[in-house]
Amino acid sequence: MVRLLLVATVVTGVFGCGATVKAPPTRLTPKQIVEQSRAAIVRVEVGTDRVGTGFVVDGSGAIATNLHVVVGATDIKVRTLDGAVLTVARILAFDPDHDLALLDVDPRLPLPMLRLGDSDQVAAGDPVIAIGNPLGVLDYTVSDGLISSVRTVSAELTLLQISAPISQGSSGGPLFNTFGEVIGVATAIFNEGQNLNFGVPSNYVRALTLAHRPMTVAAFAELTQPRPQTIDAGGKTIVRKVPRHELTVFEGCTDQQIGETVESISKAIELGAPLYNQGNHEACYRIYEGTSMRFERDSGCKGVRDAFGAGLLRSSTLEDFTEKAWALRDMFDGLLDVAVRHAKRSGSTSP
Repeated sequence: MVRLLLVATVVTGVFGCGATVKAPPTRLTPKQIVEQSRAAIVRVEVGTDRVGTGFVVDGSGAIATNLHVVVGATDIKVRTLDGAVLTVARILAFDPDHDLALLDVDPRLPLPMLRLGDSDQVAAGDPVIAIGNPLGVLDYTVSDGLISSVRTVSAELTLLQISAPISQGSSGGPLFNTFGEVIGVATAIFNEGQNLNFGVPSNYVRALTLAHRPMTVAAFAELTQPRPQTIDAGGKTIVRKVPRHELTVFEGCTDQQIGETVESISKAIELGAPLYNQGNHEACYRIYEGTSMRFERDSGCKGVRDAFGAGLLRSSTLEDFTEKAWALRDMFDGLLDVAVRHAKRSGSTSP
């Protein structure tokens, strides 16, 4: 009898009223996911012309985003849903292999945070929801779709191909499953194909949160600063020094003036590059020089005049026409790059 009583007590303890049964996760509608997660999603601002998305993974101030959003940057801020702007004080960790960075801010109060899901459980056909800042101007835009494929790129890298549309500015934004858990980070789009969008799995983010290597923003910028590209120009090593302009280089310019600048640079490259490739480096340089002198003298935009003037000044200090031609080509490429960024920021071109 005693033995039966003991058995009965054990059974009651396991299956009776005192049992703790974990409730299954609740599926949420896209609207519910947006409502419960928006406050933990931030806009990442780098300088005056780079914008991305991030999300809070620790209420004390840890924010996950893409490394390419902040690479080489010394001025990084995050803007929260309520409009507060927080300066990134430290970089907690970064992962070049998976294009991830963990930023650290010092909020006055704990920040709302998102829950990381297990991306190893994700499969093709699963619903997915993306929230980001397309083009840096359409804050907290929501899109939905499916996991199109889970692609093993290498032993070290898996990517989630998704049909949910994402754009520049959404990089670093969270990808949610139907339970409101983050199962990926929006990372890349391929314009050559329709609706080819990719994210990195959230388990890479989880690993990064466990591998803090705190550093100052200045140290991070030095470590991740793109290194100069070198080329072999007929036995001569040329170090490319393409300037990275702020969007303010076009301050006071009309769209027509910017378009004329881009068109003239493109025409000069179209004429000069074939001559360079034929070995006639001086002829190439003269074409580049003529375009540069015309804009340095006649452009209605001060920033553009200054940019051409800086290119001409640099070329004048170099010894031969090979180096001179590349100096002006660097200046051309810098202006073309900022023109593309300006167009994307103003929304005048497709992403």
